[in-house]
This record gives sequence, C-alpha cells and structure tokens, in this order.
Amino acid sequence: MNKSELIEHIAKQADISKAAATRALEALIGGVKSTLKKSGNVSIVGFGTFAVSKRAARSGRNPRTGAAIKIKAAKVPKFRPGKALKDAVN
Repeated sequence: MNKSELIEHIAKQADISKAAATRALEALIGGVKSTLKKSGNVSIVGFGTFAVSKRAARSGRNPRTGAAIKIKAAKVPKFRPGKALKDAVN
C-alpha cells in the first residue's frame, strides 16, 4: 500500500473526502516528524512506538574502491510495534 492508497482507505473508512484524509495523514506524519526531531517518542496504543535511536560512528568500506572510510554518528528513527499490531499480523 502506498500513500495514495492509504489516503483512499482513510477517506472510505472515515467517510470523509480525500482532501480531508490527505490533510489528516499529513498532520499525523508532521506531528511524528516534529516530535522525533526533538528526540521525543510517539506512542500509539495498540499500534506501536516511534522513537529516536543514536547510532555510533563506525568505519566502513567504499564498495567501489575498497578503501576504508569513516561513517559519522547519526540519529535514526525506529519503530517498535505494539502487541495488538503483532497479534493482528500473526
């Protein structure tokens, strides 16, 4: 399912227009992004938790030349599914 299919699904399930569903989805994504940018967590009960994790600096290899390179430390978004989501998938 891609973004436009998700918007169609939201519009149909909530009985709202596609424009309203698009605004709702964009608001959700924007809220998650801004919270993660501030290193916060977003927990949606029954669905899961979005969090920020720190990845340490490490050394790697350039696949083209084989030369060693340094990869900087970074903050990366993580998602941990909730119990209800796990149960729905299994």
